[in-house]
Amino acid sequence: MKYISTRGNIAPIGFKEAVMMGLATDGGLILPESIPQIAPETLAAWAKLPYRELAFNIISLFATDIPAADLKALIDRSYGSFEHQETTPLVKKDGVYILELFHGPTLAFKDVALQLLGNLFEYLLKERGEKMNILGATSGDTGSAAIAGVRGKENINIFILHPHLKTSPIQALQMTSVLDANVHNIAVEGTFDDCQNIVKTLFNDLEFKKEYALGAVNSINWARVLAQVVYYFYAWGRLPEQGKVVFSVPTGNFGDIFAGYLAKRMGLPVEKLLLATNENNILARFVQSGDYSLGQVVQTVSPSMDIQLASNLERYLYYLFNESAERVRSAFAELQQTGKMVFSAEEVQRVQSEFLSCTVNEAMTLETIASFNKETGYVLDPHTAVGVRGALECVKGHPAVVCLATAHPAKFGEAVERAIGTPAPLPPQLAALQGKETRCEIMAADKELVKAFVKAKA
Repeated sequence: MKYISTRGNIAPIGFKEAVMMGLATDGGLILPESIPQIAPETLAAWAKLPYRELAFNIISLFATDIPAADLKALIDRSYGSFEHQETTPLVKKDGVYILELFHGPTLAFKDVALQLLGNLFEYLLKERGEKMNILGATSGDTGSAAIAGVRGKENINIFILHPHLKTSPIQALQMTSVLDANVHNIAVEGTFDDCQNIVKTLFNDLEFKKEYALGAVNSINWARVLAQVVYYFYAWGRLPEQGKVVFSVPTGNFGDIFAGYLAKRMGLPVEKLLLATNENNILARFVQSGDYSLGQVVQTVSPSMDIQLASNLERYLYYLFNESAERVRSAFAELQQTGKMVFSAEEVQRVQSEFLSCTVNEAMTLETIASFNKETGYVLDPHTAVGVRGALECVKGHPAVVCLATAHPAKFGEAVERAIGTPAPLPPQLAALQGKETRCEIMAADKELVKAFVKAKA
């Protein structure tokens, strides 16, 4: 399996190089040259496989340059850190299925990908005799999951930017209380988009990227998307009947839902992908009317979706534009110049054939947490509540609706308490964070300050 860039200006590369490259050197995102097609009989055989076995079957189609025994060991080690034997269990509540993606070390869906990516990095760096400085931006969960994936690992430093005071207190503690020598937290005085822009700018500084061996852990890294494809197949296999399914995905960055789109392209019988956003609804507007115009970020109780610039949308646009790298380049040049992208009526129609969308505001989010808890006794985190509300409004009564539960509710205790009157009980690993020593650098949203910090600590 070879990999290419959405912008068309790199020679095809192998999986190992794609993982290490992160952002393509031409500024695009990495995709496989072709998408493997899964025959119905293979799908049926996969339906009841244990999670790790299923992950090996799927990932090995894409990671063809890693020996099978090594890949299997990497996958087993990555998911051995999850506290639920099913890794991502499926539960049914109030007519919808909930795919619990929060049983990893940091209680967020990002662990599914970042435990694997951390082990892949360590494996590949050892093989190459190299070192890496990981640079990433987070709106909350990616940072702690990335840190948990690489803390203490050989040949790796990690620098994570998060928006100062704009994550939940527990999300910040999960990052800043990790004192391993190879972990560096930077709190940027600005928004997540400011953090993301600094990271992208530094990755596009090819001389700096090469000199300091920058690596990417956020959802621009292909291995993260690939790891997330697995749980779509797993959820489908755990339904009582393996028919057409609707997935409701709370998303701000388009990474998680793009993994579902890939699963569908591979042959998973997905009827629709329901894209659920909070007030920062650029993606919902894109689906509903082709309106992809940047606005101001609004702070909400679902901070991981407080994003305007969805960095993973580019991968989907490559397919929407019939794999025209030229069209991708011109669309992003237009976005940079005008703050928006324009789509033809035919393109909007194609988007709507694949996706449904809805916007769930803060009041609706809190009301959903409260009503769902009253009906079922189950506590939703605010991001999952956005997806559940979307499912209950847009596809109510559908026999197979799977809502992705992206975080443990205790990570957003203040929002949960506002909704139901009491905070979600703290699991032991979160309770242990209170009063811990922390380490973090607070900086203005200035790429030169971040660059100087990386140079000093790398």
